[in-house]
Amino acid sequence: MAQNTRTTPAGTPTNVTQNHTKGGIGESTLRPDGTLKVTGEFAYSSDMWHEDMLWGQTLRSTVAHAEIENIDISEAVAMPGVYAVLTYDDLPAKMKNYGLEIQDTPVLAHGRVRHHGEPVALVAADHPETARRAAAKIKIDYKELPVVTDEASALAADAPLIHEGRDDHHAGHVPHPNIVHRQPIIRGNVEEARKRADVIVEGEYTFGMQDQAFLGPESGLAVPAEDGGVDLYVATQWLHSDLQQIAPVLGLPPEKVRMTLSGVGGAFGGREDISMQIHACLLALRTGKPVKIVYNRFESFFGHVHRHPAKLYYEHGATKDGKLTHMKCKIVLDGGAYASASPAVVGNASSLSVGPYVIDDVDIEAIALYTNNPPCGAMRGFGAVQACFAYEAQMDKVAAKLGMDPVEFRQLNAMEQGTIMPTGQVVDSPAPVAELLRRVKARPLPPEQQWLAAGEAADVRALPGGLSNTTHGEGVVRGIGYAVGIKNVGFSEGFDDYSTARVRLEVINGEPVAMVHTAMAEVGQGGVTVHAQIARTELGVTQVTIHPADTQVGSAGSTSASRQTYMTGGAVKNTCEAVRAKVLEIGRRKFGSYHPAWATAELLLEGGKVVTDGGEVLADLADVLEGEEIDVELEFRHRPTQAFDLVTGQGNGHVQYTFAAHRAVVEVDTELGLVKVVELATAQDVGKALNMLSVVGQIQGGTTQGLGVAVMEEIIVDPKTAKVRNPSFTDYLIPTILDTPTIPVDVLELADPNAPYGLRGLGEAPTLSSTPAVLAAIRAATGLELNKTPVRPEHLTGTGA
Repeated sequence: MAQNTRTTPAGTPTNVTQNHTKGGIGESTLRPDGTLKVTGEFAYSSDMWHEDMLWGQTLRSTVAHAEIENIDISEAVAMPGVYAVLTYDDLPAKMKNYGLEIQDTPVLAHGRVRHHGEPVALVAADHPETARRAAAKIKIDYKELPVVTDEASALAADAPLIHEGRDDHHAGHVPHPNIVHRQPIIRGNVEEARKRADVIVEGEYTFGMQDQAFLGPESGLAVPAEDGGVDLYVATQWLHSDLQQIAPVLGLPPEKVRMTLSGVGGAFGGREDISMQIHACLLALRTGKPVKIVYNRFESFFGHVHRHPAKLYYEHGATKDGKLTHMKCKIVLDGGAYASASPAVVGNASSLSVGPYVIDDVDIEAIALYTNNPPCGAMRGFGAVQACFAYEAQMDKVAAKLGMDPVEFRQLNAMEQGTIMPTGQVVDSPAPVAELLRRVKARPLPPEQQWLAAGEAADVRALPGGLSNTTHGEGVVRGIGYAVGIKNVGFSEGFDDYSTARVRLEVINGEPVAMVHTAMAEVGQGGVTVHAQIARTELGVTQVTIHPADTQVGSAGSTSASRQTYMTGGAVKNTCEAVRAKVLEIGRRKFGSYHPAWATAELLLEGGKVVTDGGEVLADLADVLEGEEIDVELEFRHRPTQAFDLVTGQGNGHVQYTFAAHRAVVEVDTELGLVKVVELATAQDVGKALNMLSVVGQIQGGTTQGLGVAVMEEIIVDPKTAKVRNPSFTDYLIPTILDTPTIPVDVLELADPNAPYGLRGLGEAPTLSSTPAVLAAIRAATGLELNKTPVRPEHLTGTGA
């Protein structure tokens, strides 16, 4: 019935109790992009196309450290179909470097290359194969220099300086120019505490370089605009950070670089830095034509940062009754040739190096090095992963030396709400570390050696070695291991971490419709699903449209640090609340005379209606909004944090902590060195599950990435040449469905009163403890110390280093 033919006045109350709006928070609503992705119909960034577009290609260095003596582009320029060849001398602006925090990364190498695969020249051509062949015709004369590959070579008195004449804000407080950043944390008195220890355990640990291994390669399309600017469609994690780095090197004001998020095929930190964005824009502006760049898998290994490899040196002491007395550690992270996110990774590694335990006396030092190895930066877990691997191995060693159960030992020393961190920060929300451990330990164990009962019908996939059919049950030993970790949520150390949301509410075809517009990068985490759920919950509407993410709205920050549901979800919630307040203001103005509840009751929007908290309907939302459109854009910030003191490391550096525990069950062929992970049970406190299906998916995904680095994933860098030896999925292995075990998930919901809906960021925590749990299980099966990731067959058989 048309609104203008109603027989009763619009807004007349009716005594009808409404159900809550379907599809709101707490429900496992389906992802709007889910079906498209699993059917292959989703448009990723690499699928973009533009009429008359050119193809871009990057020429990268073939050596890790060298002077560039000459670049000859003549043959490439002369090739038919080539529209442009660019080198450093063609860059249009005074600013020729970029970087997340320290602008030390050249757009194109000038005078010197600092790592294998560094960009040196660009080509634009009318066909991708033409562009590739033209790039191959560019001749570069290198004079190779000594390479810096580890702590000893980086900090030697005569070490080559990776960056001479540093003037960044970290340069003044590091003891050597090849140290990007150093963060000590001192609390209590370790020397005195050591005297109280009945046992002292030391350990040295090595964590390998892990790749994010997202399946969608780096790609984007730059389109030159009539106003002299450029429109960039790109797969990234942080649109506005990209914009801040891109515009200065193009010599353009930010408003002339318009960015739109295209389909992202995974990220895990590897898209937080610039890859092809600037290169595509440079070529588009030079040629006046749209330019598309898509990396192949080989180039992708050189086109983004990786997880920092690390050396970790730990000492723990404990009394004979099992109480930890002190901890001393040094963490050395290899940041590679450029800073990327290394300073923040150092902050996380140092401040979380104690783990989720109560230790009053600590002496901690974390550093990140400049080397000629590949640049390293953000990856899921961000410094806390490497630390967790080491401190959890230490917990097992201390428990063993005391003759205690490893879980009970952890529970005895577990932090809880009110614990003071080594930085002096009080943990002011639930910290159910002991309970998480109890839950994973209490879970029934899977049957042992399941193939025995099956006899000849046994599935070889259940055995170590799987379909390779190398193991038939002989020499197979079961091992069980436990681990728990602590991760911060959001940006820390005083960073102005905020997110923006714009929400419009209007009537379309007689129905109230909300549109949510943010710059959040949907990289697979399900943020677009949650934003719609929040809008339905707060505005009581069924129809919610998610606007494509772009830079025409304020920044949403990075899709990293487990922050987006907290931060951009918080922004959507706050903005929806402001929209709701305007709706009720309009309703009171239009219909307030019909019912006293408009003035006195707590009013809600549910099911397309304005209702009292008792469920009485006061008006249809469509009637309230008739002739009206509400449009609000607001920023949301979490409570402020502080930078860590550069001498003592004290400070309220983090906004929130999150915890996860794992129990790994493995079966190991001790003769062949083959490992089958049978189960990886996990328990995690998520504060509030806004979408349980997404929560479980994130926990299982993070757990699987931790499994990968435990037993197979590592970028191999030649220590003599600093060249990457395995830049392909043939040689860099990631877990497939055949490698991934059953991952039962136990979810706790203990609300954080400081967070929207009480939620906790959850995407990173399971990546921490899954790795040391698997290593602990393998140690239990083999009796070997195993202080390095990943564990390879030769480590178990004694046939390799």
